Amino acid sequence: MTGLTTENALIRNTSDVEDFARGCFLGSTGDQVGVELEFLVFDRMAPDLQVPMDRISDALPPLPGESKVTFEPGGQLELSGTEGSLPDAIARLAADVDVTRRALWDAGMALVGVGLDPLRPARRQSHLPRYETMAAFLGAPYGSLMMCSTASIQVNLDLGRNPAARWERAHLLGPVLVAAFANSPLSEGRPHGWMSGRQMVWERLDPTRTTPVPVVEDPAAAWTDYLLDARLMLVGEEQKKHRGREIRETDEAHEAEGQDGAIHGGSTLRDRLGASAHSLTMTDLAYHATTLFPPVRPRGWLEIRYLDAQHPANWPVCVAVTHALVMDDRTADAALAAAEPYAAMWSQAARCGLADPGLRKAADACFRAAIEALPRLGASADLVREVAAFADRHVTPGRSPAADLLDLVRGPGRRLPAWLTEEEPA
Repeated sequence: MTGLTTENALIRNTSDVEDFARGCFLGSTGDQVGVELEFLVFDRMAPDLQVPMDRISDALPPLPGESKVTFEPGGQLELSGTEGSLPDAIARLAADVDVTRRALWDAGMALVGVGLDPLRPARRQSHLPRYETMAAFLGAPYGSLMMCSTASIQVNLDLGRNPAARWERAHLLGPVLVAAFANSPLSEGRPHGWMSGRQMVWERLDPTRTTPVPVVEDPAAAWTDYLLDARLMLVGEEQKKHRGREIRETDEAHEAEGQDGAIHGGSTLRDRLGASAHSLTMTDLAYHATTLFPPVRPRGWLEIRYLDAQHPANWPVCVAVTHALVMDDRTADAALAAAEPYAAMWSQAARCGLADPGLRKAADACFRAAIEALPRLGASADLVREVAAFADRHVTPGRSPAADLLDLVRGPGRRLPAWLTEEEPA
């Protein structure tokens, strides 16, 4: 990268930030996909209580698909599958989900795919320095809810030979896919008024790090400006974590930082670079990028981050549709023609889901395009049938998955959703 020979070299000016941003769009030119699934875990006999992470870990056997197991701060379980072709990535991760679901069930727990915890208040189990700083920086209630109560499907896609095209598609399709897979309408046992409560939580966080990156002709330029104009959360945290040493405070700006390297004011990266002695390094910049959470983030691949977690049996549909619409050139034209009029309707999609007539119509066109494309992308006949069944159940009638959850708590005498005590996994 021009001007930065080591990770601890000082960032001289905004040109060095642009070099870093352009590097985020350099990656594989192929068509592979990687999937990260977050789930909530409930004690089937006491669904109002948090389940300790150690209890979950102790119940898990080796996973046949070799997914990586990690936890979010509130104890959400994350399975990160191995990247590969669409059919291979889904098959390996599906095997791991099945094993995980069975093992947790046998240990008295339920693996639940929903975007926002429908019952329990936010409570943090992990107190790593990064999470301590994030909690203080983002504040309550939405920072706590984001960290401890949300769950998502993250679809990671190769950049391909034309990264700008896939970047644009991932954004323009966003509201339609948010609506189609909205699956978080409850909080503390009651409806909160949004079909995707998870997306609502993200919208109410620091807008300098959660709003969409503008879609322009040069996506790297847009990402450069986003990096520069986002407020700094951490400086030096990564150096301390890996090297076990304190940061040397070299300018007045550092005096306002906590001992963990947190920036407690509102200074942006651009502000700090404009100071007479900013002392920011390449490592600081790379870490800063990890604290930004736009709906689509470039990291040498595209991270699509706006999808609610889905029922353990339905997540392959979400991945398959997203992959087909973003990666396949033939499919993209029809999908974008339907979705582009709604490209700015992130809030409407999260609030109304497929109950919005325009979003429902666009989703119907996108699903039809995906179903036509999936066989030539290597999807199995079973997966294509699952996508079609999801469309019949949710898209055609204009009922996001959230509508099913709302039905379960609106019946007489019903307080808990039935899926918390679903039938025994196969």
